[in-house]
Parts: sequence; C-alpha cells; structure tokens
Amino acid sequence: MTSISERFSLEKFARHPFYQEVNRRLVKLTGLRPGQRVVDLGAGTGAVTRLILEELGAGKGSEIIAVEPSDSALEAARRNLANVSEAVVRFVQGGAERLSQLVKRPVDAVLFCNAIHLVREKAKVVQEVRRVLREGGTFSFNTSFYLGAEPPESQQFYRRWLIKALRLLKTHYGLTPTDERTPARERLSAEEYIALLEQNGFRIQHKEIMQVEMDLESFEDISEYQLWIEGILPGIPLETGSAVLKESVRETFKELGLSVSPRNWLLVVASRA
Repeated sequence: MTSISERFSLEKFARHPFYQEVNRRLVKLTGLRPGQRVVDLGAGTGAVTRLILEELGAGKGSEIIAVEPSDSALEAARRNLANVSEAVVRFVQGGAERLSQLVKRPVDAVLFCNAIHLVREKAKVVQEVRRVLREGGTFSFNTSFYLGAEPPESQQFYRRWLIKALRLLKTHYGLTPTDERTPARERLSAEEYIALLEQNGFRIQHKEIMQVEMDLESFEDISEYQLWIEGILPGIPLETGSAVLKESVRETFKELGLSVSPRNWLLVVASRA
C-alpha cells in the first residue's frame, strides 16, 4: 500500500530538466573534488546524491552521506542508486536538526537542496552544519521558497491561481484553509539568509539568483507534493488540495494565455570560518 509521503512526494517534480539544472549548478558551484566526504542533507529520493556522485567521480576515498528523515524517500534513494557501490554512498535516516549526531567525522561539504525553507529552527540547523564541517568546509543550499522567488512579471499568475484555488475549494468542497503557519509559509529574504549564515560562523563565497521557466506540467506536478499543498492550502486534505491546485492552475494558464511562468531559485555557497 502506498504511503502518504510516497503518494505526495517531490519525485515527479524532481524529474523536470530545469529542476535538475538548478541542482547541478549548485553542485558545480560547491567545487567538489575526488576523495572528499560530502553530506547530501535532505537527500530525498537521491536525485542530488547522484549529481554529487557524478561530480566526485570514482576517486579513492570519496564518500557521500545521504541524510533524509523520511523512511520511504530513503528507501527510494537506495533503489534509485542501487547501481553504485554502498562503499561510496551511505544512507542515514534523520533530520537536519540532529546532523552532528548522525555524522560523527568531519566532512568537506554539506549540500542542502530545496529544503532549507522547510526547517523551523534555521539557525540551529546552520549551527549543526557548521559542527560537522572541517575548517574551511563548504555549505551550499538552494531554495525557491524565499521572498523574491516570484518575479514581478509572475505575480499576477500566482495571485490569480490562489484566488481560483480558494474559490474552487469553497464552492465545490465547502472548505477554507486554516491559518496554520507551516515552515514553507515563513519565508526569509536572500539578505536574511546571508545574515543567518554570517551570524553563525560562515563566510559567503557565492550568491546568485537563477531564473527558470516552469510550464503547466511542472506546476501540476508540484501540486502533487505534500509540502507545497500544505504551504498553500494548510489544513486541507492532501487529495482535495492537490486536485484543487491542479484544476485552478490549468484555468489560470488558459485565461492568461501562458505557456510558462518564471520562478527564481536562490543559490548560496558559504565556507566555515
């Protein structure tokens, strides 16, 4: 029987080429070298782990530690990476808030792709990352859930999509989202992320905004992701929320005559001071 986390996972959305390119860009910026020990934090189903593996190559001593809190996602990662040596990739179940308890030996780099916005205690997680890094080690992350993710030219689309979703939810299902503040709804700006790192012992090496064009299919696929649904329509059953978001985004694309809508990803690379 398929679990909720499997049914509403990010795996389908993560197959889109633009998503892979954003993550590939971050991996490149991190400057990994063969022989390094690297943590893929919030590894999910292993898509970024594979990119890290490709970057490190089969160099002697290279090790990737894929850390993921979800049982089902970690099992999917094992299946997806079954063709690589277990000596190269180690899978560890656990959350970012406990990273120093899960990774005992110092590592050269920690990558945290598309997940830092989901953490409530961001300062604590940044401190945990610093604890596991060797001196001068690298912490890289990206996110498309920050203040600035929606370019000005896309804001009409997002406003109309939300209005349509709320109207459809009310008229067809008699439901209204709660006021619950999920981590995904508590966004920081790029400047606040930079300050967070600098206040917790990191030096910024690189920061950039990467804009991608998302088509209708990609918005439909992200509307099947549990944390996206909960972020936009908190308190609504996932099956209902997903159906409402997909129907309303189709209508919005059609009304506005869109083929794509832009979205910004924030990419940051910092070193342990």
